[in-house]
Amino acid sequence: MNKSYFTRKKGDPDPLKIIVPCRVRFEETDPLGIVWHGRYSSYFEEGRVAHGDKYGLGYLECYRNGIITPIKKMHIDYHRSLKVMERFTIECILHWSDALRIDYEFIIRGSDNEIATTGYTVQVVLDRATEDLLLVPPPFVKEFRAKWKAGELK
Repeated sequence: MNKSYFTRKKGDPDPLKIIVPCRVRFEETDPLGIVWHGRYSSYFEEGRVAHGDKYGLGYLECYRNGIITPIKKMHIDYHRSLKVMERFTIECILHWSDALRIDYEFIIRGSDNEIATTGYTVQVVLDRATEDLLLVPPPFVKEFRAKWKAGELK
């Protein structure tokens, strides 16, 4: 993949990345032994969960801090199929946004290290109690963003 789905502006901190090793399970494949196209959103989810665990911006941390982060948009590009029992990696990349939203990009590579699937999700930040869209980051998110901008998260 040559170009990111998200543009980076001068002064934006480096994206936060994590790589998750996985293996295709039999239940994830169709009768032809290839991963069913609808499973890739689950792989994106696996990447988001691991990313949240590493950087402290997971669903439960958000929930405990009074916010929810539903997906507003998802896009998937299929390059080649993964096959039953194939080992693969999910690269999950969080991109900086000045807006209060969560922009994840995903690169799934097969056992040959070739790109199998790419895509992205955009999540919005809502008040948990009212489900109103937040335009100003709550303290929990403000602290996370300050650490990221200062280069304290790697």
